[in-house]
Amino acid sequence: MYRIGELAKLANVSKRTIDYYTQIGLLHVDKTSKSNYRLYSEQALNDIQFIEECKLFNMCLQDIKERLELKRSQTNEEDKLIKQAEILAKHMKQLEHEIKELKPIFDKMNGENQEIIASRISPQSMALMQSLMILLH
Repeated sequence: MYRIGELAKLANVSKRTIDYYTQIGLLHVDKTSKSNYRLYSEQALNDIQFIEECKLFNMCLQDIKERLELKRSQTNEEDKLIKQAEILAKHMKQLEHEIKELKPIFDKMNGENQEIIASRISPQSMALMQSLMILLH
């Protein structure tokens, strides 16, 4: 079990972040010590790492909460897959919108500038982006 400061250090986030995640229901306090310290389990550390990974993909906290609840739930694998596919479809729609906004700018760039952008993202991401641009044309 970890006290909030220990958990913050291990997860490389602030105590305030943990307080906030707890307040909005992303994290759960597992127990409270006799000295009234909140104690968090190893699962809380895993959850914070999951939250931080989701944030790297610009997921909003509500979507992250849904994914965490799905991950924690006892529902069968088929129901989890369906729910995860719904979340993924929502994100794909958001990406489609963002690519539509960027496509005119990207098209105006010369080949050298396009190559610079391509070198900053993975080949898989670039291929996906190009495929989506073609589909949106």
